Amino acid sequence: MTLFLSTFINKLDKKGRVSVPASFRLALSGQSFQGIVAFRSYKLPSIEGMGMDRMQRLSESVDQLDLFSETQDDLTATIFADAQLLALDGDGRVVIPHLLLEHAHIKDAIAFVGRGATFQLWEPKHFEAYQKEARQRVQDNQATLKLRVEHA
Repeated sequence: MTLFLSTFINKLDKKGRVSVPASFRLALSGQSFQGIVAFRSYKLPSIEGMGMDRMQRLSESVDQLDLFSETQDDLTATIFADAQLLALDGDGRVVIPHLLLEHAHIKDAIAFVGRGATFQLWEPKHFEAYQKEARQRVQDNQATLKLRVEHA
């Protein structure tokens, strides 16, 4: 299973290139596409990122919705029509399209934020504020999580 952990802040160069953290590249290494799939988050001022395998699973999930339903149409327009395939270059970098950078208000540096099976790209100070708010909501709601039972 592909797993993205931790937060890394990397500089964005003038050509829009950024180095993908080594642990993220390692997690992506067994995928059919050597790079990341990225699209604008529809909930947050961030960029959603994942490997092609996860994107395929999203596609299969959307296929479970009623064909031509408004929900299916909206999700495909929001996710798949917006998705960009960002290939890794020989130095482990990707070029982030301007449209994505603009959506996340990213100018000089990018926070790669692990989210388990996926990750997000944030403007570092915006993520810091969001993480602080998220921690407070977890505490206020006394959020808990049940560990998934593995079947033999």
